[in-house]
Amino acid sequence: MEEEIKAEFKRSGFALDDEEEILKKCLTFCINYNLKSSDLVTSWEVYYLNRQLDESTVRNAEMDGFLVHLQNEQKEAVVKEEPNLYIYSSKDVDMILNYDEEDMKEEIPGTPTDKSLKLNSFDSTPKSYGNGYSSGKPSKLVTPFGRRTDKFVVKFNINSLPVVENNDGEHDHGNLEDEIIKRAPPCKKCSLMVHRLGPEPGCRFMYDRIEDRFNALENRIRKHATALCASGLYEEPMDPTVASQRNIFAVGMICCDGEGRLNEKSIMLQSSVEHSGGRNVRLELHNLSQFSIFPGQIVGIEGQNPSGHCLIASKLVDPVPLSATAAVNQHPTKKQALDLVVESTDSSYVQKEISALIASGPFTTTDNLFFEPLTELLAYASRKLPQLLVLMGPFVDSEHPEIKKGAVDRSFDELFSQEILRRLQEHVEYAGSDVRVILVPSIRDAQHDFVFPQPAFDIHLPNLKHQITSLTNPGNFEANQVKVGCCTVDILKQMSGEEMSRNPIDGTPSDRMSRLANHIISQRSFYPLYPPAEDIPLDSSLAPEALDITSIPDILILPSDVKYFIKVLTLGEGEEQRKCICINPGRLAKGEGGGTFAELNYQGSPDKMKASIIGI
Repeated sequence: MEEEIKAEFKRSGFALDDEEEILKKCLTFCINYNLKSSDLVTSWEVYYLNRQLDESTVRNAEMDGFLVHLQNEQKEAVVKEEPNLYIYSSKDVDMILNYDEEDMKEEIPGTPTDKSLKLNSFDSTPKSYGNGYSSGKPSKLVTPFGRRTDKFVVKFNINSLPVVENNDGEHDHGNLEDEIIKRAPPCKKCSLMVHRLGPEPGCRFMYDRIEDRFNALENRIRKHATALCASGLYEEPMDPTVASQRNIFAVGMICCDGEGRLNEKSIMLQSSVEHSGGRNVRLELHNLSQFSIFPGQIVGIEGQNPSGHCLIASKLVDPVPLSATAAVNQHPTKKQALDLVVESTDSSYVQKEISALIASGPFTTTDNLFFEPLTELLAYASRKLPQLLVLMGPFVDSEHPEIKKGAVDRSFDELFSQEILRRLQEHVEYAGSDVRVILVPSIRDAQHDFVFPQPAFDIHLPNLKHQITSLTNPGNFEANQVKVGCCTVDILKQMSGEEMSRNPIDGTPSDRMSRLANHIISQRSFYPLYPPAEDIPLDSSLAPEALDITSIPDILILPSDVKYFIKVLTLGEGEEQRKCICINPGRLAKGEGGGTFAELNYQGSPDKMKASIIGI
């Protein structure tokens, strides 16, 4: 059996690190869970992809995590067959055996001790409503999230602030107890301007036609071609489908000649109606030492097409020169300033400085709807008091097990109002009038329109309308003149599954996440992938300009299921060079445990900032 397991791993392209020990454990897994060797290796491949492991090596250190993955698979299989069956885990047994009322009081997150009551008046305990139920968890119940030990641990950090400020930061984080006791000074109010480019709340959708999709693609190709010509570096695009012995320059969209992923034999270039009548031609890239392409990408190609059937590329042009983009906008951007606050002539208001906490849903763990991670995040925000709290959906996650089963006794709107908005309202009232909260919806929000681009939440909080603001998805806003773009669709994960690339011959390593994030900005689109992923309800008739990135943002927020990161992207060359901070804060809740969020102190440029990924 061990030899079969070893052969299956080898057949799937995996090497074994500590072979003898790993095979013993895998044999035990097969016996305990009645698995064939092929089933075991298939489960390992799923685990390998979910964990985003870099090497094709099975390591002994990963066996414990793999065991948990197998247990979850077995549990899910049983639950599908017996939907009303509850499976007790070791966590349940530990909770029952160790049940002690006094210990519970200490472990319940958000329940203040006598010491913290005197120091911090923010109360994160749930409140009851007149209809007889409480929106939080029972006071004596300790959940797996509440039993976690590592709280607010810095997972990743970039600090380029001056040394004086670094010392202050180290002092603040030097002692956890001091941090809790020491409440941050009140923040300064920031100006906020929201750019409304997307659909309005209550809009009609699912009415897009083939003509709308065609026009959206045609406009993207035409804009890129115009921008490349306006740069003066390239000649007028020609028809790439016409046979020619001389070098030509063509602009078109990368597409695949059939279903499935791109490969070297399936790459096609589809040009515009203006230049080729919308026809496509096979694209050969074997002469290029490096490239990175994906379906839907608009590129410029220099090369020859001697036969009329295959365009042989000698150069691939992806990014549009920055100087050209400003002159290209054929349609002026429609901007509506929802809230522009400049209440003082103090110079601090015009400086490009901002402090923010950034978190992406789900905001509750999969084993309950108590929204404990959100409560903990708001308690942290009440201590730190950043100028901006940016929360990105899903808020009421349609993928949550209880919501998928329909085991909720409230409507989705009630969940959103009572569990999300109520907590935010309490936070804003406690933190003061200078704090602002930005909400960005997700297509996984059960209480909101399932369409992309997505309208903003229709929130009615008359007393707090200047403090709690909802954006469209994708959305753009400016805070203290710092341009921020954000999108809750997991475009990074989807592009990583579709991208085809070739690294330089010299073996220079390439940062894949930076490369994918660069594609989004160089394509000037929050969603450049086409055709879209199956679960993306893309509606081309709804404000197609909502997907456009009209100017390079200072901060780009792209929450994703891939591992959290903070990257400084460099765009352009020479005097035109620009930098952009790309942040993936991760998910605030992961399974039954806590996830991560981002904390940012931006002072004018990526060279003067402090950014951290923190585990909740």
